[in-house]
Amino acid sequence: MVVYKDNATGIWRVIYCFTNWKGERKQTQKRGFATKREALVWEHEAMLKQGAKLDMTFASFFEVYEADKKQRVKESTWESKSHVIRTKILPYFGNRKIAEIEAKDVIAWQNELMAYHDEKGKSYPADYLKTIHAQLTAIFNHAVNFYNLPYNPARQAGTMGNEIPKEMDFWTKEEYLKFSEAMMDKPRSYYAFEMLYWFGMAKADYGEILG
Repeated sequence: MVVYKDNATGIWRVIYCFTNWKGERKQTQKRGFATKREALVWEHEAMLKQGAKLDMTFASFFEVYEADKKQRVKESTWESKSHVIRTKILPYFGNRKIAEIEAKDVIAWQNELMAYHDEKGKSYPADYLKTIHAQLTAIFNHAVNFYNLPYNPARQAGTMGNEIPKEMDFWTKEEYLKFSEAMMDKPRSYYAFEMLYWFGMAKADYGEILG
């Protein structure tokens, strides 16, 4: 890698070469550093990411995680994951070396999130806390499974929050019979619903007998 100053603009840049997954030698650059120190810090992190060394910061490993995972999920799913990570995880762990984060650090992070209240006094819902923790766990799992991180501190710390059961609406027998009458002129749909409804009722009755 080469770090140098653009005399025309006074801005520092880094030019570096790397070998991609096809074995091809590539060259790229990063511009916009106000000082040489900033350029050197970025250069060091880039070298660690290229070599997949876990001496890198958590924020740098998130970029590795993003490159590995983003194309494997729906765009909307990734946007949701990324928002949680960037707003609730990176501000706390971003500058820490990922290999040095311990379970006690995760617990301190959990406690801070669970104690949070906005200007109206509202805290984070329990299911949202669980979702946040799941994203941290997923990143550490990726580091364990593919980059030789010794263990997952988020898993060791244990989760926070919990899932809120979703309410389910069920037809009463009378409601279903009214519905089925309206469906009789559509035989295929009628018999399909008949099987689904009455088979479900039979399973429920059988469950009550066993219980």
